[in-house]
Amino acid sequence: MYAKTQALPETIKVQSDNGSLRLQFSTKYNPIFGGKRKHQGLGMKDTPENWQKAIAIAWRIESDLQHPDWQQLFDPTFAKYGLKSKYTAELKLAAPIPESEPEMTVGAMWEDYLEWKQPQLQPTTFKFRFQISFTNILKGLVWDDKTKLFVDTHSGIWDLPLCPSLGESLFTGKMHPASKKNLLFGLSEAFTRLQSQGKTRLTINPFIMPASIIKNKTDKYKSQVSADGTVDLRWWDKSDTETDPEERDRRAFTKEERDIIIKAFYESDKPATRHAAPLIEFMFLTGCRSGEAFALEWKDVFLGRDKEYIRFNKSYNGKLKNIQTTKTGTIRLFKIYPKLNELLLRIKPVDARPTDLVFLNTRGGAYNSGNLGILWNGKREINKNGIESKKDGVLTQLVDVGKISFYLAPYHTRHTFITLMAHAGANLLLLATACGNSVEVIQRHYLGVDTTVNFPDI
Repeated sequence: MYAKTQALPETIKVQSDNGSLRLQFSTKYNPIFGGKRKHQGLGMKDTPENWQKAIAIAWRIESDLQHPDWQQLFDPTFAKYGLKSKYTAELKLAAPIPESEPEMTVGAMWEDYLEWKQPQLQPTTFKFRFQISFTNILKGLVWDDKTKLFVDTHSGIWDLPLCPSLGESLFTGKMHPASKKNLLFGLSEAFTRLQSQGKTRLTINPFIMPASIIKNKTDKYKSQVSADGTVDLRWWDKSDTETDPEERDRRAFTKEERDIIIKAFYESDKPATRHAAPLIEFMFLTGCRSGEAFALEWKDVFLGRDKEYIRFNKSYNGKLKNIQTTKTGTIRLFKIYPKLNELLLRIKPVDARPTDLVFLNTRGGAYNSGNLGILWNGKREINKNGIESKKDGVLTQLVDVGKISFYLAPYHTRHTFITLMAHAGANLLLLATACGNSVEVIQRHYLGVDTTVNFPDI
């Protein structure tokens, strides 16, 4: 069979049969051909030129059969199309052509995809990225900070049936490039899965990313330029591939600022803030991620003489209220050093059970990013009269009185630990392993380049 250079009709295919070309009609046309599947010989040899002629004939026939007045337009003798047939005008064309099954909607495809995709993802990734963020984009919903409600922009494609031009609708709205790329990847995977199950007649994936989304090979030689024309990153500079904004922003407090923050928690006049002080100190002294500290149990803290280490093997998500694996999916052993050992001995209850959480809030439950964030940053409230009030957290108070230079979120306890340890001369492999990082990242982002070193004069 020769390669086809034209798109083929959906319901009439050109085939090669023993060196000759023929048309094969879809089973939907069986009623008008005596209840049997129809094959129509073309009397043409299988050559490239004849393939093009056959495709043109197939298009003409399908055009007639798909027309509302098909019974007047379609010629069952095929003479109209330049062919001869054993079928004559005696064919009963009164039999209706069954309507094609409508294509599945984007929303139905996406929901089917999510059910299949869920077991493959972390619960937080599935819920907040796929089930909420991407689903809202497909529905055309955006969050309104004023009304605290989702607003319909009428730009969604959720209820639209699958068609070749669907993907173009996603390139017109405002969307972060990374989100757009990830959403299109998901849609493309969902469509490919649908296609493999035979649940769509489309032969072209409508969600293939266009050239504007997929970087051209020569793009690696282009500099990244900001809105004001300033070159942010030249092609020979190595960019940061970390997608998590909390990991990308690696600013840190100084050692003095760290100690001021810890002391402020311990000396606060608010009981809940004082109660959280050991947790804050622990995060500063280990560089663990907050969810790992929230999920830490006493059975994972080894304080014996022979082995003194902490085992980070899980993370607590306050939004989903469940225990997950660590961010990297690995188990890390963190060697306990004197200052950390003193903290752990000081806070460990005499009657602590192995499965007890190391850090409990004032209600006896697990901490989460929400309640810790209130203690750290404060909270804004609006009463029933619409009057807004603000309760400052520890960090906002310290910034306001000038005791620390700038505000950073709780996650920066991690960056502070890694920065201070790296600059203090800690073994980088030990540090990277203990924090679930890499030596390369620590060297490039926490230490920078030491311009004082030089090659030896050999």
